[in-house]
Amino acid sequence: MMTISLLSPLLEFGFMRRALVGCIALTLSATPLGCFLLLRRMSLIGDALSHAVLPGVAIGYLLSGMSLLAMGTGGFIAGLVVALLSGFVSRNTALKEDASFAGLYLGSLALGVTLVSLRGSSVDLLHVLFGSILAVDRSALIDIGLICSASILLLAWLYRALVIESFDATFMQLSSPRGRTLIHALFLALVVLNLVAGFQLLGTLMTVGMMMLPATCARFWTQRLPVMLAVAVLVGIVSSLIGLLWSYSASLPAEPAIILTATLFFAFSVAFGSEGGMLRARR
Repeated sequence: MMTISLLSPLLEFGFMRRALVGCIALTLSATPLGCFLLLRRMSLIGDALSHAVLPGVAIGYLLSGMSLLAMGTGGFIAGLVVALLSGFVSRNTALKEDASFAGLYLGSLALGVTLVSLRGSSVDLLHVLFGSILAVDRSALIDIGLICSASILLLAWLYRALVIESFDATFMQLSSPRGRTLIHALFLALVVLNLVAGFQLLGTLMTVGMMMLPATCARFWTQRLPVMLAVAVLVGIVSSLIGLLWSYSASLPAEPAIILTATLFFAFSVAFGSEGGMLRARR
């Protein structure tokens, strides 16, 4: 009876079920990418790309209003342009890729906020930045599901190459320099694609939390990559479920409640994780 009482919002309200399904789809697609970002020491690049998509999202909003297709397409193009430009800058100057990302994403964030403010209200700006997960309708859910499914299939195709490049980048560079560049570009495109899929749910600023927090939690419990991927997905799904129920019972915004739940899992993993947790390290 207690379980049924706790889950009653999901049983009673369709918008809660749609929000949970959207979060599960995003978790299945985004958290494995977060694991690879963590292994490649590119964790903050995911955050940079989440800001970089904003100008494209804003242009799509100005042209078509709150259309997921227009805003998603614009966000994907903008994020891809920033990723390619940062690679170009790092290859042709003394700057490292993370520094070039920092220079580009800050300007992208400012430009995106300015563009949304030209026509929209502060409410529209909040929806773009922080999402509107409880307002996701059936058509938006289908679009999110299609994007996430395509991302999972492409990730499965790239999996072996990503593993090799993540653990032995020197070997990959020596054996196939062009292949490594292509894999890196496709990987960044996947990251941008998932950020675009998630902005309707969690907004451009918080989607990266669903990508990285479960991955960092999983890193404290295992050193095996397949297990790490499975643990990250599980943490993401459980965080989504608990966060949605918490937001309903406590009348909190759903998006930050989900990310805060994942943060609590992260704090627990930092303290008690069997692979490098604080208590384990003291012992």
